[in-house]
Amino acid sequence: MILIKNISKTYDGITNAVDNLSLTIQSGSVFGFLGPNGAGKTTAIKMLVGINTPDAGSIMIGDESPLAVSTRENIGFMPEEPHFYDQLTGLEFLEFSSDLFKNSRGKSKTELEEILKKVNIYEARHSKIRTYSKGMKQRLGFAQAIVNDPTYIFLDEPLEGLDPIGRREIKKIIETIKEEGKTIFFNSHILADVEALCDQIGIIHKGRLIYSGPVNQFRKDMSLEDQFVKTIKSL
Repeated sequence: MILIKNISKTYDGITNAVDNLSLTIQSGSVFGFLGPNGAGKTTAIKMLVGINTPDAGSIMIGDESPLAVSTRENIGFMPEEPHFYDQLTGLEFLEFSSDLFKNSRGKSKTELEEILKKVNIYEARHSKIRTYSKGMKQRLGFAQAIVNDPTYIFLDEPLEGLDPIGRREIKKIIETIKEEGKTIFFNSHILADVEALCDQIGIIHKGRLIYSGPVNQFRKDMSLEDQFVKTIKSL
C-alpha cells in the first residue's frame, strides 16, 4: 500500500506546488494521477520516489519511508524525460541500471535481454542510444524502471512519444505487470489509456486534490476526457 498523508511542497516560499495532498493506493492496483500542466503531478511523484522531500506531511511505501534504502531497492521510476548516457548501447545502459540495485546487481545478459524483448527494443540492444528515436528511448526508460523487479512502479508520462503500436505494447506490459501483483502509479495526459488501465484515479489542480476514487464513479455517463475537461473548466 502507498499512504500519502497531508503532504505539501512549496517553492520560493510562495508557490504551493502540492498543497495538503492525501491519497491511499492499494497494493496490486494501477492508479492514474491526472491534472493539467503545472498542477503538481511531477512534484508529487518525485516526493513519492524520494527525489524530493515534502515540507509537511508523510509518505509510506509499504511500511517504510521512500527515503529508506530498503524501500528504494523496491521502487522503479521512469521520469517524464529520461536521460541516458548516449554513448552506451541499450544493453550497456540496462546493465548499468541493474547494477545500481543490490537485488538486481549481476543480472545475466540473457535476463537483461529478456527485459529489452518485453519493451520491444531487443533488436537495437547493441546500437548506441544516441541513434534511438524518442519512442525507443521511452521504451528504454520503461525497461530501466522494471530492471530491479520492483513491487512499486512510478511512471511519469510513460506513453509520451510512442506511436499507437508502441502505446498498445506498453499498455499490455502494464497490464502484465499488474497481474504479477505490482503496484503502479502513473501520470498521463492520454486519458483514454488511463480509462483503460486504471482501477482508480486522483485528479490534482493547482496543487490540490479535487477527486480520488474509481474511474467510473468520476466519469459517470461521459468519457473520462470529457468529464475531466468539464471539471477543470468549472474550477
